[in-house]
Amino acid sequence: MFLFRWIRRLISLVILIALVLPSYGAYKVFQAAHNPVTRNADVIVVLGTAQFDGRPSEPLLARLEEAKRIFKLGLAPTIITVGAGAPGDRTTEAAAGKAWLQSEGISSKKITAVEIGRDTLSSTKAYIKVMQKRMVSDVIIVTDPYHCARAITMANDNHVIATCSPVTTGPNSLSNSSYKYLLREAGAYIVYITLGRRGIQISDHLPNSAIVTKVLG
Repeated sequence: MFLFRWIRRLISLVILIALVLPSYGAYKVFQAAHNPVTRNADVIVVLGTAQFDGRPSEPLLARLEEAKRIFKLGLAPTIITVGAGAPGDRTTEAAAGKAWLQSEGISSKKITAVEIGRDTLSSTKAYIKVMQKRMVSDVIIVTDPYHCARAITMANDNHVIATCSPVTTGPNSLSNSSYKYLLREAGAYIVYITLGRRGIQISDHLPNSAIVTKVLG
């Protein structure tokens, strides 16, 4: 009888966790997306996404437009674009972002392209290294609304102070995003806080057969 009660309690606990964790993740992602806090910072970071031979995709263009907007408002004196290229690409997300910002009249001296990162965590670590070299610690992250919670959490875990200025246009804005994006980011957020903080990385771009990798160092 004791063993039966123990197994029943264990099953109940597993079910409870299975229900509570996704709900918590969805709440955190939803709150960050709908209640962004943007204030003056040392640097604006544009997280990368797809580009096509140097031409920003619609999601990346929306991020660049938001970065330009808050830069023009004077919320930070410099911009970092971040992101590597996909296999076979002739350029990178970071380079495409920098080129676009320059074409919009922002001085190249104010923009740093960090051409590293094919997922959120590696991109975060890459731009934070630049910030550490500059001895600054306050960042405004520009990304999609439902991506804000995870991006902020990763930045804070790497010892910088982060806020998010989410895009308001483009296919990943709140008005255009589907619930699937919310659910995907809720799952990614939970995976990060439960596994990622313990050194197990779930990459945004790894194939399913190799999605879990142990981060060394």
